[in-house]
Amino acid sequence: MSLAILERALELGLIFSILSLGVYISFRILNIPDLTVDGSFTTGAATCAVCTVQGHPILGLLLGFLAGCVCGLITAFLQTKMKIHALLAGILTMTALYSINLRIMSGSPNIALLNTDSVFTMIPFTLLVLVVISVCVGLFLFAFFKTNTGLMLRATGDNETMVKSSSINVDTMKFLGMSLSNGLVALSGALLAQYQNFADVTGGTGMMVLGLAGIIIGEAILRKKTIGFGLASAIVGACIYRVLYTIALQFGIPATDMNMMSAILVALTISIPYLKKVREKENA
Repeated sequence: MSLAILERALELGLIFSILSLGVYISFRILNIPDLTVDGSFTTGAATCAVCTVQGHPILGLLLGFLAGCVCGLITAFLQTKMKIHALLAGILTMTALYSINLRIMSGSPNIALLNTDSVFTMIPFTLLVLVVISVCVGLFLFAFFKTNTGLMLRATGDNETMVKSSSINVDTMKFLGMSLSNGLVALSGALLAQYQNFADVTGGTGMMVLGLAGIIIGEAILRKKTIGFGLASAIVGACIYRVLYTIALQFGIPATDMNMMSAILVALTISIPYLKKVREKENA
């Protein structure tokens, strides 16, 4: 594998590390399997693409992030105010976002960004730009989760009943967490659109699993359970996953099989604690 291929793999890994950070908030902090991700990723890409075509790439990244935040707010509203199960709320939002994303893209299934300025043409050092963005997002989240609001958000996921007894508004914490989570997911989609020079309405398919794969691989390497190591595991795991993905392609594994392999990896890893308990009971 050449250095150019490895560099591209790391660049994509850093873009998807922001996706993994977003999924980390919903899945690990709030303990919510949020399927909004597959839709909000495309929302960020579509919003950013429209702005980039108009000559505003940086504004596109910001609006993509904000659009993702709105997606998360919708899902949180369905969960908290409409009392819809978290999994179903995510599915409903994701389904609605397909139509919304098409409207953002003026009915076209894709938008090409050829011959347009982007963050990566303005600053030619792509890998360095992505390292800075990824590290800054990680440090911001680390600092945020050390604040009182961040600690309340973490407590909401750990023990919702205790949080309610402490007079903390659980619904507000879910609104905040889901908004921030999907905002980061959408930012990842926006960066990918500028990096690949196009946005596609089906581009978010499987992003939930991809984000989880990054988290799980990172946690297998960085085993400590602190918030700092958790955030670092999302970044490191996403990069390693993308490098492994590239190596697999170099060995001739069809790209069409990679999503299936990712799903199997996530399913096996999540089920390991249960399988260990079953074995312990059998040996007792």
